[in-house]
Amino acid sequence: MMSSDLPQRVPGSRMTRRGVLKAGAVFAASLSLGLRRVQAANDAADAAEKVHAEIWRRFIDEHDILIDYTDFDGTFPRPTAEECRLGKPNALGWWTPTENGAMFNGMYLDAAVHRWKISRAVEDKERARRMADALLFLSSLGPPGFIGRGVATDGRTPYPMGSNDQTSPWFYGLWKYLHEGMATSEERERIVNRMVDVADTLVLTRWLMPCNTGAPSPFRGSFQGFTWESAPRLIFVLKAMHTLTHDPKWAKMYSAAVTERGGNPATTRLEICAKGMQFHGTNRQSWTGASSVICLRGLWEMETEPEYLRAYTEGLTASLNLAVGGLPLAAKFDNESTAPCLLNWRMLDLWWEPQHSEAEAVAVAERQAKELGRLSPRRVPEFNIVRECLFSAWIVTLCPDRALVQPHRAAILEAIRHFDYKQLYYSQFFPAEAAAYRLQG
Repeated sequence: MMSSDLPQRVPGSRMTRRGVLKAGAVFAASLSLGLRRVQAANDAADAAEKVHAEIWRRFIDEHDILIDYTDFDGTFPRPTAEECRLGKPNALGWWTPTENGAMFNGMYLDAAVHRWKISRAVEDKERARRMADALLFLSSLGPPGFIGRGVATDGRTPYPMGSNDQTSPWFYGLWKYLHEGMATSEERERIVNRMVDVADTLVLTRWLMPCNTGAPSPFRGSFQGFTWESAPRLIFVLKAMHTLTHDPKWAKMYSAAVTERGGNPATTRLEICAKGMQFHGTNRQSWTGASSVICLRGLWEMETEPEYLRAYTEGLTASLNLAVGGLPLAAKFDNESTAPCLLNWRMLDLWWEPQHSEAEAVAVAERQAKELGRLSPRRVPEFNIVRECLFSAWIVTLCPDRALVQPHRAAILEAIRHFDYKQLYYSQFFPAEAAAYRLQG
């Protein structure tokens, strides 16, 4: 029977021939969309798996801390306790493999938690728990409020100076682990108690970050300022502490901090959050900006006040708009490059000097950075291209408006697929895993 001979109505129904054809077209389109969504989810899962496998093969150390860099076989030169105490190569621990343990563990828990939410696998839950425990460990290495970066060969001694960049992801990672219901009741009590201890200390220090005993200065970094680096972090910690403890003192401090005005020109923290991520100068800085973006995302997930929620949504949207400029960087990275990468950071001791203040510690570290750029030409493209591109991808996916994220989905997956992770020395590609999971869910 030719199509023209089809009956005008399907027997037993009121559907016309045109309706049959239209319904078929709708079904076909729906099926095609469904298949595309399944394929897109599979593509994101495959992209995440590449990153996950390499992170756990090489970059999670025996203390379950995500370190900064290794050789291709996973080896790296861990500092000794004496080197940490003397501040070699510098008291900040910059340029060593243990520079950013608290920062990276806290951030990586975003990926670890999302992986478990998708897989519900026992192994994935256990890995997330281990990384959360490592954060608690890093907060036990010095005086109250001090968050260590990593540990020396003795398994206990950290570099003496922490920072706001270590402390805010520390709070975020533990909050994320609790917020998604991964902790047992005993774990929850233990984690919340430690978070309260650290937060109470920061209130007493007026939100200055304590350093360890023997550090060149008693504090380094703050949440108190009216800047993008500070505003979202301070109010996130206050909101998280109230959400976790229901103690009204945190709610009172949160309300006051959100609307407090300061800086020049005078601005409220809520207004700063609404503007989203900011860069200083001409260089892209998504990898440090992400510490505040994750706090903004956490605020968006916890907030119920419409005015505040609207501001956090605007800030995440603005952050997406700024971050997308980093996605095309992937194409500039040469996976075949054999430029040398200096892993023996002890060469930087040639420019070591005793440090008696924060300024002196930073000056020593910055001098060493200039020499490191000359001695390790591989470092610059891994930082300026790989790190910036993949932190940008993560920030884009942190935007809660999926309609705004969707147009960048292909570019994000293309960027994640571009890099040969087995040939990267630095671990700062890890945000790609979180970005891929957020594209799935």
